[in-house]
Amino acid sequence: MSTRIDLPGHRSPAVGLESPFEMLVACHERVQRSLDLLRRLQQHLRDKGHDEDAAQAARDVMRYFDLAAPLHHQDEELHIFPPLLAAAAPDVRAVVRRLMQDHVAMEAAWTQARAVLAGIAEPGTAGAALTAAQTDALVRFAALYQQHIADEEGLVYPAAQSLLTPDDVRAMSLDMAQRRGAA
Repeated sequence: MSTRIDLPGHRSPAVGLESPFEMLVACHERVQRSLDLLRRLQQHLRDKGHDEDAAQAARDVMRYFDLAAPLHHQDEELHIFPPLLAAAAPDVRAVVRRLMQDHVAMEAAWTQARAVLAGIAEPGTAGAALTAAQTDALVRFAALYQQHIADEEGLVYPAAQSLLTPDDVRAMSLDMAQRRGAA
């Protein structure tokens, strides 16, 4: 039996850039799957130690958070947050400001978590157990996403959808596609 740390369903459903809010939610689903892989990686290291499966899982998590997550945050900061800060109710604006601070905290936490993962992904580090500080860096990074995603999907995205015109949504779609090289 293989010890491969699999990421089932890592390929997301076919959500196109013409549906930007659905794409943002699909991205959250990929975030959750990547964070689940991160959790399983930590368990794998405790149970079986460092091996090629652990190294590959670390590379998979790094690839997602290096490439897709920054684009997702940029989508929100360019197209979701500005109209809400300009025209939403005060309670929504307060949540948006906190979400913007979350993005900064996530970036800083990712730097620390990525350093841990890069060590796991590196050939020749077999047998190295995670220190308490390394484990804490990974746990802290993952924890930042839970309330953040809930607030975006439950409050911020619906509020933005109510403010954006069809032309705004088309412009958002076009920009998202162009920044991803899909246009």
